[in-house]
Amino acid sequence: MNDWIHYFLPHLDRLGPELLECFWQTATMVAVSGTIAWVLGVAIGVLLVITRRGGLWEKPWIFYLLDKSIDIIRSIPFIILIVLLIPLSRFLVGTGSGVTGSFVALVFGTVPFFARQIEQVLSDLDEGLIEASLAMGFSVPQIVFGVYLRESIPGITRVTLITFVSFIGITAIAGAIGAGGLGDFAIRYGYQMGYRDMIWLTVIIILAVITVVQCFGQWIIRKTSH
Repeated sequence: MNDWIHYFLPHLDRLGPELLECFWQTATMVAVSGTIAWVLGVAIGVLLVITRRGGLWEKPWIFYLLDKSIDIIRSIPFIILIVLLIPLSRFLVGTGSGVTGSFVALVFGTVPFFARQIEQVLSDLDEGLIEASLAMGFSVPQIVFGVYLRESIPGITRVTLITFVSFIGITAIAGAIGAGGLGDFAIRYGYQMGYRDMIWLTVIIILAVITVVQCFGQWIIRKTSH
């Protein structure tokens, strides 16, 4: 077995510890930035739906501000966005580089995309449910949490899975310019040094993580669909 591993992965013995460290760096970026981005994305998506004209809490100026801000941020390529946000990262987390320094850019790069998808999911909800809730005297927070979010769990889960795949991609970009992680490992050893076994191993690890998360997400969708 060891002979087969050495044959297909000749550099694993030497680079294995560093690969493991890079894996945990990526996991940290996903756990911290991903969680913050998910919460903010859902919150902004909800605000986009309830503050638009005809919404539950009609505030056109809030909708306009959020809508235009999302469009502007989404139009900036992520690799440029990272550079632009270095001063803000230094102010908020004390550094503009490394895993910690990537948190701010990853959140800014993910939230606009995710918020748009949440907005679409909530907009597709049956208006009859909202009207019935209003007729029963539900407050805006009760409708948001008890109707919009509760009834949209399958849709929110689907767009979360889509965003997760995109998020893994931008962590690789962040890694390539100093944030560490699997992207940095693949670029340094797979591309710059030509260790093809390492780049393929990195791809397999990323695919395995995405597959596990997607299986879990599909399970949630099956359990919550009705």
